[in-house]
Amino acid sequence: MRTLIGAVAATLLLSTAAFAGQTEGLIKKIDKDALTLTLDDGKSYKLNAETDLDSLKPGMDIVIAYDVTNGENVVTDMQLPDSDTN
Repeated sequence: MRTLIGAVAATLLLSTAAFAGQTEGLIKKIDKDALTLTLDDGKSYKLNAETDLDSLKPGMDIVIAYDVTNGENVVTDMQLPDSDTN
Protein backbone atom coordinates (compact mmCIF):
# COMPACT_ATOMS: atom_id res chain seq x y z
CA MET A 1 0.00 0.00 0.00
CA ARG A 2 2.83 2.44 0.83
CA THR A 3 4.40 1.74 -2.56
CA LEU A 4 1.13 2.64 -4.29
CA ILE A 5 0.77 5.88 -2.34
CA GLY A 6 4.40 6.80 -3.09
CA ALA A 7 3.89 6.09 -6.79
CA VAL A 8 0.73 8.22 -6.90
CA ALA A 9 2.49 11.09 -5.09
CA ALA A 10 5.44 10.92 -7.49
CA THR A 11 3.09 10.96 -10.48
CA LEU A 12 1.28 14.02 -9.13
CA LEU A 13 4.59 15.86 -8.61
CA LEU A 14 5.71 15.06 -12.15
CA SER A 15 2.41 16.16 -13.67
CA THR A 16 2.55 19.46 -11.77
CA ALA A 17 6.10 20.11 -12.97
CA ALA A 18 4.94 19.67 -16.57
CA PHE A 19 2.96 22.90 -16.26
CA ALA A 20 5.97 25.04 -15.32
CA GLY A 21 8.06 26.87 -17.86
CA GLN A 22 10.64 29.52 -18.53
CA THR A 23 10.94 32.00 -21.36
CA GLU A 24 12.80 35.14 -22.29
CA GLY A 25 12.20 38.00 -24.65
CA LEU A 26 11.55 41.70 -25.00
CA ILE A 27 8.64 43.32 -23.23
CA LYS A 28 6.16 44.51 -25.84
CA LYS A 29 3.31 45.75 -23.62
CA ILE A 30 2.46 46.16 -19.94
CA ASP A 31 -1.21 46.34 -18.92
CA LYS A 32 -1.23 47.77 -15.39
CA ASP A 33 -5.00 47.39 -15.00
CA ALA A 34 -5.08 43.69 -15.98
CA LEU A 35 -1.64 43.02 -14.41
CA THR A 36 -0.37 41.38 -17.58
CA LEU A 37 2.89 41.50 -19.46
CA THR A 38 3.11 40.72 -23.19
CA LEU A 39 6.40 39.71 -24.79
CA ASP A 40 7.51 40.28 -28.37
CA ASP A 41 6.40 36.72 -29.27
CA GLY A 42 2.79 37.74 -28.49
CA LYS A 43 2.40 35.58 -25.36
CA SER A 44 0.95 37.18 -22.22
CA TYR A 45 1.86 36.50 -18.62
CA LYS A 46 -0.13 37.35 -15.48
CA LEU A 47 1.76 39.35 -12.84
CA ASN A 48 1.00 39.35 -9.13
CA ALA A 49 -0.18 42.44 -7.29
CA GLU A 50 3.19 42.90 -5.54
CA THR A 51 5.11 43.33 -8.81
CA ASP A 52 6.83 46.70 -9.14
CA LEU A 53 5.27 47.68 -12.46
CA ASP A 54 7.28 50.91 -12.63
CA SER A 55 10.48 48.89 -13.02
CA LEU A 56 9.14 47.23 -16.19
CA LYS A 57 9.45 49.09 -19.50
CA PRO A 58 8.58 48.13 -23.10
CA GLY A 59 11.68 47.05 -25.00
CA MET A 60 13.34 45.69 -21.85
CA ASP A 61 14.86 42.20 -22.05
CA ILE A 62 13.41 39.86 -19.42
CA VAL A 63 13.60 36.23 -18.31
CA ILE A 64 10.38 34.81 -16.84
CA ALA A 65 9.63 31.63 -14.90
CA TYR A 66 5.93 30.81 -14.92
CA ASP A 67 3.29 28.22 -14.10
CA VAL A 68 0.19 27.52 -16.15
CA THR A 69 -2.81 27.94 -13.84
CA ASN A 70 -6.39 27.77 -15.12
CA GLY A 71 -5.10 28.27 -18.65
CA GLU A 72 -3.11 31.42 -17.77
CA ASN A 73 0.66 31.85 -17.70
CA VAL A 74 1.28 33.11 -14.16
CA VAL A 75 4.71 34.62 -13.46
CA THR A 76 6.45 32.97 -10.49
CA ASP A 77 9.83 34.70 -10.90
CA MET A 78 11.48 37.16 -13.25
CA GLN A 79 14.96 38.42 -13.93
CA LEU A 80 15.54 41.91 -15.24
CA PRO A 81 18.76 43.09 -16.84
CA ASP A 82 21.32 44.63 -14.54
CA SER A 83 21.39 48.39 -14.73
CA ASP A 84 24.85 49.83 -15.35
CA THR A 85 24.50 53.01 -13.34
CA ASN A 86 27.81 54.37 -12.03
